[in-house]
Amino acid sequence: MDVQIGDILTMKKAHPCGEKQWQVLRTGADFRLKCLGCGHEIMVPRFKAEKNIRTITKNPSTD
Repeated sequence: MDVQIGDILTMKKAHPCGEKQWQVLRTGADFRLKCLGCGHEIMVPRFKAEKNIRTITKNPSTD
C-alpha cells in the first residue's frame, strides 16, 4: 500500500470523537496519525493501520 506523508486516510472505525479521517504525519514501520476531528496524535504499527484503511486521499502537493 502506497501511503505518503500528508495523505488523508479514511478508516473503517471512527475515533471516539466521531471522526474517521486521519492525516499521515510519519511513515515507516509505524504510522504517526493525526485525527482531523480533535487533533489527537497516535502511533500505530503499519500492519494494523493498513488493515483498517478504507480509502486514501492523496495530498495534492506530493503528486
